[in-house]
Amino acid sequence: MGNPLVTILGVGNFLFADEGFGIRVIEKLQAEYRFPEEVLVVDGGVLGIHLLGVISQPDHLIVVDAVRNRGKAGDLYRLAGEDIPRRVLAKNSLHQVDLLEALTLCQALDKVPETVILGVEPEDIETLSLEMTPAVRRQVAPMVARVLQELDRLGVTYSRRSPS
Repeated sequence: MGNPLVTILGVGNFLFADEGFGIRVIEKLQAEYRFPEEVLVVDGGVLGIHLLGVISQPDHLIVVDAVRNRGKAGDLYRLAGEDIPRRVLAKNSLHQVDLLEALTLCQALDKVPETVILGVEPEDIETLSLEMTPAVRRQVAPMVARVLQELDRLGVTYSRRSPS
């Protein structure tokens, strides 16, 4: 039996301030770490339902996103199990609803990955800006650490790239 397949998926739209948080975390992971071939690190953007092929393949899915959870800007969350549909259906953004639909469709394919959503409480997801708010920008590195903790939990090894 081989190692479990893991997909780390960042979703969001980097054109709308904090909405791009998941993408920024993926960029940092790709720039600073090397992962074994059974780990796929994906910038999912706002593809939503079109990500079905990506999310139906792994045994474990780690999604990184901005998630409104009634906290203060910059709060970090880990959602798993029954917490996922409840929070995603709170309608944080259109791509999150599509993501839930894609996860639901995985049941039809008989391949539902164990899913964890790692989220940050956004401050602003409506302003057209490439810059995240300071409270959310400060959470990129801590979120990278949380993603790595999830990999540790799964027994996946990775290494840090040498600074260039």
